[in-house]
Amino acid sequence: MVAYQGGDGWAALGDPTRRAIVACLAERPRAVGELAADLPVSRPAVSQALKLLKEAGLVAERAAGTRRIYRLNPAAVAALRDQLDAFWNRALSHYADVVEQPEEKS
Repeated sequence: MVAYQGGDGWAALGDPTRRAIVACLAERPRAVGELAADLPVSRPAVSQALKLLKEAGLVAERAAGTRRIYRLNPAAVAALRDQLDAFWNRALSHYADVVEQPEEKS
């Protein structure tokens, strides 16, 4: 696995397995075994991905007996959404600037 700096939600979502886990957790909180049953990767791979998502702050866990139940951290997901909205608004603004420029005559 590539070295990973914790705390960066965008970097954490760069891996397809971690994105798939986030998509599953968006439906409802789940244990590692439940996630592994729904994904084409091993249980240890799911645990490693959850560790990285947790380090990035995107996932939280709670104990339920001997199991750990994982869920999305709504504040972290909202922060990513805010960043994406800012990127999108900036892109639209720049696009509008280009479209509104008068055409150059050759």
